[in-house]
Amino acid sequence: MIYQRLPIFEKILIFMRKSLLTFLLFMCVQSLFAQNIAVAKLRSETSRTIKKDSDTSYYNWKKGGMYNFNLSQSSLSNWAAGGDNFNMSINSYFNYFAYFQKPRQSWDNNLDLNLGFVQSTSLGGRKNDDRIDVLSKYGYRIDTIGMWYLTGLFNFRSQLFDGYSYSGTNSNFTSSFLSPAYIILSAGLDFKPNNTFSVFFSPLTSRTTLLLNTRLSNLGSYGVPVGKKINRETGLFVTVNYSNTIAPNITYKGRADFFSNYYEKPENINLYMTNMFTFKINKNFSATYSLDLMYDDKIKIFGPLKKSPGLQLKSIIGVGYFKNLQVKKTILKPKV
Repeated sequence: MIYQRLPIFEKILIFMRKSLLTFLLFMCVQSLFAQNIAVAKLRSETSRTIKKDSDTSYYNWKKGGMYNFNLSQSSLSNWAAGGDNFNMSINSYFNYFAYFQKPRQSWDNNLDLNLGFVQSTSLGGRKNDDRIDVLSKYGYRIDTIGMWYLTGLFNFRSQLFDGYSYSGTNSNFTSSFLSPAYIILSAGLDFKPNNTFSVFFSPLTSRTTLLLNTRLSNLGSYGVPVGKKINRETGLFVTVNYSNTIAPNITYKGRADFFSNYYEKPENINLYMTNMFTFKINKNFSATYSLDLMYDDKIKIFGPLKKSPGLQLKSIIGVGYFKNLQVKKTILKPKV
């Protein structure tokens, strides 16, 4: 009760003080980690063998990506155990990246598209996956070992088609294109010890929620005031990215975003997390498992009365066609 009576600016100062102490501790740990790396490098210089790694060759632009298409289908006829006479599921995923680098500059761009559809005789047709996610980070290196960058970040996230929540055969309209859509503009520090892992921390972030659909706007969904179509927040933002081959023929790509609004319940942390495992079977076929988690206390469409927030989970398993796009590297010609 005492905490709730504090003025909002005192809440903000307390929250920022805790965040700053945590961040300083993080920087100290990483500095020790960086020193250990430098010492390890010096120790290994005299004994290492020469090994050519094509990915370490200098380039300005590196572009590539992948796409995945999964299809599953089942049909029954006179089946005593019961079930739908027909069931078909289609899921697709597309990724494209474009990375730019110079001796002290780094610009990472990434596009993710997910789309899925399921059709059954009892439930009819409905989508089970729909996401568009654009992430762009531009950084300027501020240290001598190439791990810390002063960075600006842009992120856009929405869906393409109308979405519904279902209770049996009853449906409830919940989303459409740009309703909601999330836009994040942020400035902070990016820690990138290698090409597979990065942590971006920003004490000053603008988060905008768009709700352009009039029907949803009139309901005041997703934390946007009733009748309004835009809601802006300012707060603390952290994003963690990891992508690597974790075992032979197994790759993992994950991202976790955390946001806290300084002006409204800063202790409530919004979470958005994606995880995707790819199990390569052969050159063109693979199995995939994706798990998405999301929590936003302003999304109150859950619970018995459909007026409560809740942890959102989406899990998809599939086997299908897999293709890596050809990676292209280019070097800018020097100006004459």
